[in-house]
Amino acid sequence: MTALLVILTILWFLSGIALVILILMHSGKGTGVSEMIAGSMYSSTGGTGTIEKNLDKLTVICAIIFVALLLVFMLIFPLGSIG
Repeated sequence: MTALLVILTILWFLSGIALVILILMHSGKGTGVSEMIAGSMYSSTGGTGTIEKNLDKLTVICAIIFVALLLVFMLIFPLGSIG
């Protein structure tokens, strides 16, 4: 494997782990890690709070990186061949 391929594989792995963690941090029905960490920062009139909006942005960015790297790997290894 070349150095670039190793770096892309590590980045893909880390983005996948980060994506799972960020999805689990989202609150559902008023509970969740983000609610537990900053429950007082939510405004009842504004809908979602600032932390939840930032968490949404991070999740979308991480998902875009994950999918982009997946497409790169699909182009590098078209039939699943490694080598």
